[in-house]
Amino acid sequence: MPELITPQGNHAISAILFDKDGTLLEFVSLWGSWAECFLEQFTRQLEERGLEFPEQYLASLLGTIHNAEGKITDYDRNGPLAMGTMSDLYAILSWQGYLLGLSWAESMELVDICRQEADEMLEQNRPALPLPGLLHFLDNCAAQGLALAVVTADETAAAEKHLTWLGIRSYFSAVIGTDQAERGKPFPDMALLACEQLGVQPSAAAVIGDTNGDMKMAKAAGAAVAIGITGAGEAAGENAADPVAARYYLLPDADSVVQSYQELSFSSFSGGLS
Repeated sequence: MPELITPQGNHAISAILFDKDGTLLEFVSLWGSWAECFLEQFTRQLEERGLEFPEQYLASLLGTIHNAEGKITDYDRNGPLAMGTMSDLYAILSWQGYLLGLSWAESMELVDICRQEADEMLEQNRPALPLPGLLHFLDNCAAQGLALAVVTADETAAAEKHLTWLGIRSYFSAVIGTDQAERGKPFPDMALLACEQLGVQPSAAAVIGDTNGDMKMAKAAGAAVAIGITGAGEAAGENAADPVAARYYLLPDADSVVQSYQELSFSSFSGGLS
């Protein structure tokens, strides 16, 4: 059984379950673009109806971090955009329209218009980029004979599409979207389903994700190890006095926290778990 080597310890595993957004693909490139388009359409649609949403509260709607020009540069790893389902996001925005005076039906129609615009933009631009070091790590996983799966809060069909855009769909034996389970993250349902489809016990699987919901899911499922990947940036602790402590603050339930896939490696192993 291969041994996964992390900065905080080694673990004998036979499978890895990956979150998708922020773990396989760069979150801001894809979902930052989508959210910018969605929020722009949202404010414009409200204005056409004689309503105004306070600009200073736009970032708090989905949990996004904006620069002075309003461009999304980062995200709250435990916020709605990172952890919520698409239905969650649509409900959040529909509620805002309702609070501003629209009927619930009108607000839902407005949000659906925004969704169509944002989805069409993604289809045209396909702004999906792999995290640095991902492709090399996936090749190493394949060389070790590990079973791989994707476990995502996104819908399965969308996840399949994004993996295809990245050119990495063939690495994964299972893709589990939130529509396949009764409960999404942080509950264990999707991880357990992925392990069932891979034919492995959860105790032999590592989970890699970028939110504490991923870490909680891993713990609830009884996974061998929960690994948080933060990437670079302020939200990952770049400007903190102790960046490692800052990353663990974001992912308190992680067994191990890394900034990139370059911090993970493998060795052959025949003994017990470390």
